[in-house]
Amino acid sequence: MPDLGVRLQLMIGATVPLPAPYAVVDALVSLEVTNRDHERDGFQMTFTIGKESPIDYGLILSGILDPPSRIIITMIIGVLPQVLIDGIITSHQVMPSNRPGESRLVITGEDISLKLDLEEKSETYPNQPDSVIVTRLVAPYGLIPKVTPTTDVPIVLDRTPSQQGTDLAFIQQLAQRNGFVFYIDSPLPNVNIAYWGPDNRLGMPQPALTQNMGPDTNVDTPITFNFNALGPATPLVTIIEPITKLAIPIPVPSGLRPPLASRPAASLRKTLPRNTANLNPAQATLRAISTANQSSDALTATGEVDAMRYGRALRSRQLVGVRGVGFSYDGLYYVKEVTHQIHVGQYKQRFTLSREGRGALTPAIIP
Repeated sequence: MPDLGVRLQLMIGATVPLPAPYAVVDALVSLEVTNRDHERDGFQMTFTIGKESPIDYGLILSGILDPPSRIIITMIIGVLPQVLIDGIITSHQVMPSNRPGESRLVITGEDISLKLDLEEKSETYPNQPDSVIVTRLVAPYGLIPKVTPTTDVPIVLDRTPSQQGTDLAFIQQLAQRNGFVFYIDSPLPNVNIAYWGPDNRLGMPQPALTQNMGPDTNVDTPITFNFNALGPATPLVTIIEPITKLAIPIPVPSGLRPPLASRPAASLRKTLPRNTANLNPAQATLRAISTANQSSDALTATGEVDAMRYGRALRSRQLVGVRGVGFSYDGLYYVKEVTHQIHVGQYKQRFTLSREGRGALTPAIIP
């Protein structure tokens, strides 16, 4: 079977993205896409520009890369297409040069969740759980909701959820309150899933990042591991019983996340979340879960992998295996961030991984 290599597909359009003209693809010099687990994804593209007419640079004059055009960046590795980002161009920078062929146009943008962050609103949502509110908010944007149900239903006599800001800010506020994350996943071009729920620490892990294993090695530089004992923290949440005025401590539920390490780091720090005294037990438990999830994992790993040797685009917000670095640091990790750096003839991926401690859970990692 012939080696189909790595190919880049660009789709651009004011509303509905279409395959980019040859002139745009031919002018592309470099591309960088960053996918993060808790923040909005972003991209930056650099083009070479020339004056096809006496009055202006042709690529700029065409207006095809003007903000706020939409752009979909897809990498095809072999026969497997993987969308790196479905985003909106937010700015461009022009760098003219005195030397022919060295003038550059740099465009920058963010993922399509930017659309949810453009208009501030003032709304109330009486008698609706957070998951119903989130589903209502994402529906008008053409997103497919993948929302984890919540059971806490606020009674209007007790409290009413109130939005004061953009839809995105309010959705993220609701996610933080429940110990969840929110992001847009694009499995296919023009298909965008709005995920609102816990970190994805289940499911089939991605192919392993391999070091010190001869021809099976696929990382470009040694993976760097950092074990920080001060990362994890235990929240101390206390509520006040309204009748007796007694202080009631709320324990943090155990097993909030599926384990990834056989020796999780002990929590050395204790924190005091603010404004919890008047919460009911259900709300206080959610606050404890949210605060515990926000504390950092003890172990992080950083490195770089060649996409040609790895055979696919490494995805953030999923699991990946690491092997060849010893039992303490082998095993499964959660992918926090991936930066895709693409040039002609080169595709590198910088990554940041995390988990709660050291020690693999299994004696071997599947390649």
